[in-house]
Order: sequence, then structure tokens, then C-alpha cells
Amino acid sequence: LSKCIKLDTDCAQICSLTASLLARGSEHGEHLMKECADVCNACADECEKHVDMEHCKKCAEACRACAEECSAMA
Repeated sequence: LSKCIKLDTDCAQICSLTASLLARGSEHGEHLMKECADVCNACADECEKHVDMEHCKKCAEACRACAEECSAMA
């Protein structure tokens, strides 16, 4: 699960940074949305390999939802 944990951390950090930049109206927030979607999708892909574990299933669902929103806004 080490790859999964690393992707979870990457995902959380890119989401936090992107949301923070967008919230304060930074000109750099918008171009991060594509990267955020890419990382969220990668995280969801990995977590879906472990859906027998409830926390991985929930993580995959949240990551897919975030990726969809970022893609729609990008």
C-alpha cells in the first residue's frame, strides 16, 4: 500500500494548494486545476485496486469527484 499512501499524500497536498490559490484569487490557481485532476485520478486509480478496504473505496470516490470538478473548472 506504500504507493497508495504516497498518492494519497500527493493528492491531499495538490488539492489543498489549488483550493487555497483559487480561494484567494491567485492567477496561478486556474492552471493547477488540470494537474490537480490528474493527481486525483491517479490516486483514485490506485485506491480502486484496494476497494475491499472501506477507506480506500471512500478515498477513490472522493478523488474521482474532485477530479471531475477540477476538470470541469479547468
